[in-house]
Amino acid sequence: MREGTIRNLIAILRGIHPTEAVEVGASVLDAGFGMVEVPLNSPTPLDSIACLSDTLGCRGQVGAGTVLEPSQVRDVVDAGAKFVVSPNFNPLVVQEAQHAGIDCYPGVFTATECLSALDAGVTTLKIFPAEIMGPVGIRALRAVLPPGVRIIAVGGAGPSNFSEWAAAGADGFGIGSFLYSPGRTVFEVHARAAECVAAYDASSNLPSTAGIRP
Repeated sequence: MREGTIRNLIAILRGIHPTEAVEVGASVLDAGFGMVEVPLNSPTPLDSIACLSDTLGCRGQVGAGTVLEPSQVRDVVDAGAKFVVSPNFNPLVVQEAQHAGIDCYPGVFTATECLSALDAGVTTLKIFPAEIMGPVGIRALRAVLPPGVRIIAVGGAGPSNFSEWAAAGADGFGIGSFLYSPGRTVFEVHARAAECVAAYDASSNLPSTAGIRP
């Protein structure tokens, strides 16, 4: 991996508790993920975001997921989030994120939603649920999207098929239940994260820096 390069891999830690957030977050960053997301439908998510931001913010980007309302943007920014992710496109959420100076990745599916989000100033689109669209749909969208727009595939993308998604035009991936679920040990999470990183680097024609800790 080139020095200074951040992989477009988002670790979605849905259901994480603040007591385990730092250890789990460190394990995925150690493996090579560039971003850690705490969905707001997790237990006391603002506490987890604050813990991650305070402890690991210098090592990767910490953000919030399932952000549905502008007021939630303000809350997560106060907790230390540097980006927000949504399952839908809400112009008011995008506007609030822009006002706060953080990145916003809205969930979109149709060409209309994609172009509406771009008109609102978004530069990175979250295709969700990506498993329904498939790589064929990503390729079709790429034909009508402006150059330079980043696409993050969430839902259905994993280390077994990163190369297929990348060939279709996906720039990155959000990884949820494959990577983390409540009750999974930190060593299991790290091993799965390392598997994702190795597959991502291979699909991006980059040397792998993944490795499982002893």
